[in-house]
Amino acid sequence: MLCRMRIGLLSDTHIPEVAQALPPQIVQAFRGVDLILHAGDIYIPSVLDELERIAPVVAARGDDDYGDIQKDRRLKSKHLLKLEGQTLWLIHERPYSYMVASWRARNSLGQNDPDAPDIVVFGHEHTTVMQRHGSVLFVNPGSPTFLHYRRGLGTVGILNIDSGEARAHILQL
Repeated sequence: MLCRMRIGLLSDTHIPEVAQALPPQIVQAFRGVDLILHAGDIYIPSVLDELERIAPVVAARGDDDYGDIQKDRRLKSKHLLKLEGQTLWLIHERPYSYMVASWRARNSLGQNDPDAPDIVVFGHEHTTVMQRHGSVLFVNPGSPTFLHYRRGLGTVGILNIDSGEARAHILQL
């Protein structure tokens, strides 16, 4: 039986380099989420601790995540999550779309790969992305603190999975 799931998405917080703390608007934006996915460049574990006061957190290791954050149990280079009938990858950098297309092509030839993504959540680019390549939804929530490499309020995302169907939208903070 498939259920509903609401997931908060963010990336590239760069705290404390770019901002001293997460914007307080994130609490309101993520009200009622079941899970939070951070797509990397976190810098310090307290960011994940703060987000975990809202909902459970899973995080991808960013190319700038060094030091204490490396030891955090919530952090991996790639998370493969099975959520309400959808396979989701959480990574920092966008994978080549042809890689994803090749997994999908194998599936259509009867070579079912259970780890092929339905959804890819990524960061790194400091810009919002919401597009489909074939049947795969790619989402980059931008950055709540450093969108387009400019300091100030930026964006987060919300991913809704309902009856096995995924829809995402971007929220300006």
